Amino acid sequence: MDFKPSTIGDIDSIFEFYDMAIAYQKTKFNKQWQGFDRALVEKEISENRQWKITIDDEIACVFAITFEDKSIWKEKNSDKAVYFHRIVTHPKFRGQHFVEKIIDWGLPFAKENSLDFLRMDTWGDNESLIEYYQKCGFNFLGIITPDYDGLPKHYEGITLSLFQIEVK
Repeated sequence: MDFKPSTIGDIDSIFEFYDMAIAYQKTKFNKQWQGFDRALVEKEISENRQWKITIDDEIACVFAITFEDKSIWKEKNSDKAVYFHRIVTHPKFRGQHFVEKIIDWGLPFAKENSLDFLRMDTWGDNESLIEYYQKCGFNFLGIITPDYDGLPKHYEGITLSLFQIEVK
């Protein structure tokens, strides 16, 4: 299993993963992603913020990171943190606990980059993901209403549950 920055050659695969995730979300919850802007993903790739986990040279999971998330984390955005977004596992690799593996990768990544927290969010009423992220080691910080300016369409009119792990 390898963690590698995604390349522009991965972009079609990344969007296939997003399509698979949306189809899966429709079977599990009353909210789904609304798709993503290709230019956003291209920018993340160019900034080494779009990652992939490969197993035997096959992409098993993709995720994005950022180092600021003001619309969601508001005043806490000034903390030194890495924020995880759009974690998607290929159905062939489901059940391999990639969130836990991302945490295991993220803790040394955060230390190397002098960051104090690993953070993520999910819909405020997605009880199964709230419970899962806590089982993975994230502390549940509560539910907020984000500032919607600049966020993808699926954030409009929702609340979010916030999670973090302190890097020690």
